[in-house]
Amino acid sequence: QVQLVESGGGLVQAGGSLRLSCAASGSIFGINGMGWYRQARGKQRELVATITSGGSTNYAGSVKERFTISRDNAKNTVYLQMNSLKPEDTAVYYCNADVTAWGAGRLAYWGQGTQVTVSS
Repeated sequence: QVQLVESGGGLVQAGGSLRLSCAASGSIFGINGMGWYRQARGKQRELVATITSGGSTNYAGSVKERFTISRDNAKNTVYLQMNSLKPEDTAVYYCNADVTAWGAGRLAYWGQGTQVTVSS
């Protein structure tokens, strides 16, 4: 089994910063892509940023230049540095990982989500 555990969410004023972390653990053979998604109340889940095992990144237009995704392959951890936060960034943020696990093959896993609230 594979688990993704997120941390780093919270309440911040507009213009502030937060850093999210997501650590993968379990019977991991390898991790391919990792990413962050978010879901605001009453809206569909949307992509925020992704990063490949080689470090190539992709961002939603609404967060480009403000958010930075990175990963530490040795720690099976992905990060999301969020700067210049806006009230519209308020959402539950979910970590996603494309994992090849021993005995389970290649599957996509999700974290439990962490709340980010940006006050105006």
